[in-house]
Amino acid sequence: MFQDRTLTCRDCAGEFTFSSGEQTFFASKGLLNDPQRCPACRAVAKRARTVGAPREFHAAICGSCAGQAMVPFAPRNDRPVYCSTCFDKVKAATQPVTVTA
Repeated sequence: MFQDRTLTCRDCAGEFTFSSGEQTFFASKGLLNDPQRCPACRAVAKRARTVGAPREFHAAICGSCAGQAMVPFAPRNDRPVYCSTCFDKVKAATQPVTVTA
């Protein structure tokens, strides 16, 4: 069903193969997006998260209230970034309502 694909790493700009086996695994876990980092850069990013290294924060403008927000990722122009207050509001608005009988 899946075929090997060549992707480009967002960190090192090197090409890597997203194998059919990896695609099957991603699908089984419900992951919809392709990996954006090669295995080596993924390992470096994982070590940085788990070793307790301080996170790097980036300044951004909130897409809702236009206030300043500090976020733990590099903002992109194709998706809005929200301050923590607006993020909570957006998240609450997108949560499905559970009805108990």
